[in-house]
Amino acid sequence: MKVYVFGNPDVPNDNKALEAAEMLKSKVKDVEFIYVSPNEDLPFSEERKVVIMDVIQGIDKVKLIDLRDTDKLISPPRTSTHDFDLGFQLKYLKKLGKLKEIKIIGIPIKGRADYFIIQSILRKLVAQDMQGS
Repeated sequence: MKVYVFGNPDVPNDNKALEAAEMLKSKVKDVEFIYVSPNEDLPFSEERKVVIMDVIQGIDKVKLIDLRDTDKLISPPRTSTHDFDLGFQLKYLKKLGKLKEIKIIGIPIKGRADYFIIQSILRKLVAQDMQGS
């Protein structure tokens, strides 16, 4: 199973998903972490099911978010084309019919990342993937 990991290694509040992937890559079997650079085009634009790991503002603990409705994503104000963030891109791909299922392993922007919970979520997703659900 592929997990797309977002973050900026140079920004302390935005590198938690990168750190979690590094910490867990040898502990969770059957997961391939794919690191996506901040300004890189989304490498999964042709995939129907996508699992993403990223920091999320407004949550207080690690959680799995099943994004059936991308309208729940709140995009910050945009003043240039560089301001089209992940949320905007996910909404756009969903509207085009390219993405069917989006799951986000959300890590709170404040506090610490709970690696045990992330590992548990990953194992659950791998098991579901193997069963074809």
